[in-house]
Amino acid sequence: MQTLAANDLTLGYGEDIIIDDLNITIPKGEITIFIGGNGCGKSTLLRSLARLLKPKGGDVVLNGEDIAKMGTKDVAKKLSILPQGPVTPEGLTVMELVKQGRYPYRGFFKQWSNDDEYAVTHALESTNMLALKDRAVDSLSGGQRQRAWIAMTLAQETDTILLDEPTTYLDMTYQIEVLDLLFDLNEKEGRTIVMVLHDINLACRYAHHIVAIKDKKIFAQGKPEEIVTCNLMHGVFEMKCDVTFDPMFGTPMCIPHGKGRCLFANQRSKQSSVV
Repeated sequence: MQTLAANDLTLGYGEDIIIDDLNITIPKGEITIFIGGNGCGKSTLLRSLARLLKPKGGDVVLNGEDIAKMGTKDVAKKLSILPQGPVTPEGLTVMELVKQGRYPYRGFFKQWSNDDEYAVTHALESTNMLALKDRAVDSLSGGQRQRAWIAMTLAQETDTILLDEPTTYLDMTYQIEVLDLLFDLNEKEGRTIVMVLHDINLACRYAHHIVAIKDKKIFAQGKPEEIVTCNLMHGVFEMKCDVTFDPMFGTPMCIPHGKGRCLFANQRSKQSSVV
């Protein structure tokens, strides 16, 4: 299992600093989810961990080695990333897309091997996409497309998978479908999963480890049941809420304050009028 960490990491674009002097170690074999307000640096941090963004200071370390000094294919054999809203070339089939995941193992003269075939087939089976392998990706539903892209990352055969908002633009059914798939990959294959999510309640349900980011720093990190509180929600999101427990899973569940129809108030009003 790979170890992935950031030391004294500073990230930004131009003169704007997004992440400042941050230290983090990703727990091996667990699901880690980054949460925080819009523009807080969640995606920026994820991109840096995947070596897609060069740090302004500090470093990202993979297996004790500075990731910036590693070869591109060496990194791609150890960790894979699925960016937010990936675009598929028109007409590309699921099989053709998933085969792209084998590029770290391909040489200019290297023939397609049994290992390549096994990795692609296993990725399609793990994501329940084998029956759709000849379909054009752009003809699939949103959930199916996301599973196809996840299959491509699985074909890389990396211990660590990074995903930037994998449920964005998906309805609730497909959100649960994708998160269940990632949960199974962690449970059954021991993959280390790191992702950005906006839905706090789903983050609490699926994560072993949550990292909350605020003001360019880590505001809090740890098990959801230990850190997700009213104080954290107010501190990170400036939102008042109650935190109770999910009746099905026992994980923290946030109920935001705000306006809306209050059935309790209506019931109380009706009871008062009867009396």
